[in-house]
This record gives sequence, structure tokens and C-alpha cells, in this order.
Amino acid sequence: MRETGLLETLETDVIVIGGGTGGYSTALRAAALGLGVVLAERELVGGTCLHRGCIPSKAMLHAAELVDGIAEARERWGVKATLESVDWSALTATRDDIVSRNHRGVEGHLAQAGVRVVRGSASLTGARSIRIDSGAEAGARWTARRGVVLATGSRPRTLPGLEPDGVRVVTSDDALFAPGLPGSVLVLGGGAIGVEYASLHRSMGAEVTLVEAADRLLPLEDADVSRYLTRGLKKRGIDVQTGARLEEAVVHESGVRAVLRTAKGEVRTVSAERLLVAVGRVPVTDGLGLAAAGLAGDARGFVPPADWSRLETAVPGVHVVGDLLPPPSPGLAHASFAEGLLVAEALAGRAPRPVDYAAVPRVTYSSPQTASVGLTEAGARERGFGVEVNSMPLTAVAKGMVHGQGGVVKAVAEKGGGRLLGVHLVGPHVSEMIAESQLAVGWDAEATDVAQHVHPHPTLSEAVGEVMLSLAGRGLHQV
Repeated sequence: MRETGLLETLETDVIVIGGGTGGYSTALRAAALGLGVVLAERELVGGTCLHRGCIPSKAMLHAAELVDGIAEARERWGVKATLESVDWSALTATRDDIVSRNHRGVEGHLAQAGVRVVRGSASLTGARSIRIDSGAEAGARWTARRGVVLATGSRPRTLPGLEPDGVRVVTSDDALFAPGLPGSVLVLGGGAIGVEYASLHRSMGAEVTLVEAADRLLPLEDADVSRYLTRGLKKRGIDVQTGARLEEAVVHESGVRAVLRTAKGEVRTVSAERLLVAVGRVPVTDGLGLAAAGLAGDARGFVPPADWSRLETAVPGVHVVGDLLPPPSPGLAHASFAEGLLVAEALAGRAPRPVDYAAVPRVTYSSPQTASVGLTEAGARERGFGVEVNSMPLTAVAKGMVHGQGGVVKAVAEKGGGRLLGVHLVGPHVSEMIAESQLAVGWDAEATDVAQHVHPHPTLSEAVGEVMLSLAGRGLHQV
């Protein structure tokens, strides 16, 4: 120990600032490799994903799926079931219990691993040193022998003049915790978050208008994914407005009145009880003290690494994981886990493989779901690949007919029997089907490699197998 003024500076091997998925995965792996770890978190370990994002939203989307199932049972299968009501307090209590149990699990893992969790915000005082600025240990100082890991995450982007109030105007961070079920919702933003919340509210009976400024939903996904998704959402009664912009919004006592300019240039007024702003997220670096470590964020607020193989910044010993990273990191929780493992192993002196971002799956948990990995068809062509594409509707296989929700499997491969470049799925449960394609794309497999493996019958995954068989010239059910 050495004295710094009246406060002693404590030492450890690794300091992690931020306890979300990227932060706690770094801490757990580093501790497992024998390193001493201090994890500073100003709120609750688990971060946005566990407390305000991935876990509570997917819990609610599962409840929405059950509600939709009652309507399907009655209208399609002759099961005379009716939905009496949704007990919002019971539903949210179940959601909160799931979050709480997961939170206790993370806390337990960290304690068992020997990670020192410091409750409070932290700021950099140098390349490998921090100060605790709040909480019970405010004023404490730590230095890291191996390095510091920045994992402070992101927050929702807001729009000027539309400050969230948690009731009439909400973001994805507080939408789940707004009071009660609105009868109508206007969702701004047709990315994954906006689409999921539009789907959730529609299942719960709300009238939903979904607005996206780009010419299609999920604009970073394959165009066919956007097309099938939009078709499915419209079939459910969601008013999808792409190529549209918000020109004005007035918040009043009973809701929001918005003026939109549609893709055709028409002016349209939409009134809703709630406005949900889902126009992206921005990195959280305020108060982090980047300048003290010789760092600066880029124009978008990201903290870019100088060495992507170690996710290390231009300042040796300072690493970055999660939402602070610019693209190609996708800002997804499962990518953050992989980044945390990589950085921990680099700090332990190992030579980990860089994260293969092309093989990170992307999932939207709406109804219908979407799941993709690798390049889109347009992206593959832009990179100069000769491309071969094969698609099959899910209803071409028996299990797809059973579900009756439509959907598609699309594979993009190098022409002439080359490797798979991307696989794109839309339909029921495709979030559980993408792992096979992730392995195929990640291992540079060819369609013939996948086609030789037998898919179980009857399953939705047969459609993936059929697409690969067709690309391999062995298709049984050409459509």
C-alpha cells in the first residue's frame, strides 16, 4: 500500500468499471484465471440488460406470446378460450421475480469468484487508476497492475423537446415500468427495440403505430427479413409507417399528439396515450474521466480500441467492452460476454482469438421473430462476392404449417458451392434456431457441409436443412 494524501491507494490486478454483461463477464473470467478483480458499479450488477432491457422485456414478450396463443386457440383451433383480462400487477410481479433471481445469481457468482464489488460510481485518475466518487466507499482509490476495463454501457437516445416523463413519453429503459397498459402507443424507431415494443403492446391490446425514418424496418438486416417482418406486423394490425418522420409532437394530459410526414409526403396526425422513443442508444462516458487517462471518445461518443484483437485502446492497459465500442461491435449483450472473455484472457497473458463479429447472431423477439447471422445479400454483393441465394417459406415444411405464422429461411452463399456468408430467418421461434447457422457461418462451412446432417422431422429447422440441400443441388422440395 502507498499513501496518496490522507487516503491509501489500494492495488489489484484488474479494475472493471461497470457491472453490466460486458463488465461482469470480464470480472468472472479474470477471477477464474487467478487475477484479483475490483468491479465498480454505481447501480446494480447486471446493468441495463438484466434490469431494464433484455431480461424483463423478453419476460414480457413471453407473456405477450401467451396472450396471442389464446386468440390463436380460439380462432384457428376451435379451442373456446377467451381472455378475461391481463392482471398487470401479477404480470409485472412475475417479471420482477425473474429479474431478481437473475440478479441474485450474478451477485452470487461474483462473490463465489472472489470479485471485490465496489458500490459506487468510479472515474479514471490515470491510465491504470480510479477514484470511487460515490457510495459507501467514496474517496477510495485503486490502481491496477494489469489493466482497467471500461464497461459503462449505454443509455437511450432522446429527441429534443421530447424529454421522457415515464408516463406519456418513455424510452426503452422505462417503458416496461410505466404505469398500466396504454390503449394506444406511437413507437418512434423501427430497429429491434422499437419493433419488439410495438409487438408487445399490440399483443396486449393496444393500437400501435410504428414509425421508422428509413425505407424499411430493421434497416441493417437483409431486405427480405424486413419485408417478411413488416408483412407479419401489418397482419397483426400494427400501422407500420416507413420512410416517415416526426415533424411535431405535443404532450398533453391524456397522451401525445404527433404530426408525421409519410413516405408519400403526406401530413398525418396521430394521437396516442403513450409515445415510446426507440431511436437508438448512446455510450455512457460522462463522469468517467477519460481525459485523465489520456483518452477521448470519438464523434459519436464511442471509445475505440487501437487493437481490436485485445480491445485495448491507444493507452496501454485500458481496455473497452460492450456498448462503448464502435461498430463492428453490434452493441448486443451476447457480444459483450464474448468481449469480456477476450479482455480477461488478454489481461491474464493469454492470446485469445478476436471476436468474430460476422458470426454474432442478431435476434428480434417480436411476433414474428427475426434471427440473422453473417452478411445480408446486399452486403455480400457490395463486398464483391459472387453470390448464390436460396430461400424457403417456413410453411413449406409441415411444422411451419402447424404454427401457421408464415416466415422464411434465406441463405446467402458464395457462388459455385462456396462458403455460407449469411443466414436469415423470420418466423416463430427462430431465435432458438439461429445457433446452427451461427456455427455454419462462423466455421466457414459450405452448404454441402450442413446438408449432410439430418434435421429432425417435423421441426421448423427442417426448412434450414432444405435450403442447404437446395444450395447443394440436392433439394427435395423446391419452391
